[in-house]
Amino acid sequence: MIVGDNDLCDGAPDQEPGQGKPDPDKTGHDNSGHRARLRKRLLTGGAEALADHEVLEYLLTTAIPRRDTKPVARTLLARFGGLAGVFNADSAALAQHPGMGEASAAAVRIVALAARRLARTTATAQPVLASWQALLDYLTIDMAHLTVERVRVLYLDTKNRLIRDEHIGDGSIDEASIHPREVIRRALDLGSTALIIVHNHPSGSPEPSRADTRSLGGSRRRGGCSGSRCMIM
Repeated sequence: MIVGDNDLCDGAPDQEPGQGKPDPDKTGHDNSGHRARLRKRLLTGGAEALADHEVLEYLLTTAIPRRDTKPVARTLLARFGGLAGVFNADSAALAQHPGMGEASAAAVRIVALAARRLARTTATAQPVLASWQALLDYLTIDMAHLTVERVRVLYLDTKNRLIRDEHIGDGSIDEASIHPREVIRRALDLGSTALIIVHNHPSGSPEPSRADTRSLGGSRRRGGCSGSRCMIM
């Protein structure tokens, strides 16, 4: 028995709950030639072989094999502001988007998960301070899409290798709180000798706010980093 790509999908094409009417895109619309061309460009081209909507379009065919996925791809990009926004969108929001469902939302989410895992592996393959760009890439993938400030702490060992990456908390668009003594207590529990406190600025301004100066900058003054090397990003 020969099994094609479309035969690997479990069940009917993804659709909204309660949808039972035939979809014209699922009947009498042969997308095989178009998808074959996308597949060839994907496999033989470089990083820019496919446009953003084509990346999503092809990905969605794994969950919705018998429907034209280009319209859904375009509306997802428009709604979430681009490819990064789609991949980092809330699972429920993806599943409830017109033309989507749980299977197609899962297909999108697994790509985002794989990207984070790959970036993390690259960032931790060598000492953090020796692979600064890999660390920045990892943090960007995980935090660039956020609409609120997030604080996380990277705990390092004596060779500056990552022991643990922990999400400390979220705040508002321009402020997030941190409790230095708790961070240091955690560092001692993990046997960490260095740590990097990371937070983002959804507002777009790279300048530290007054709250940043009080909470993050105050870590050293309160003795929070005594016994450990502390870097604040």
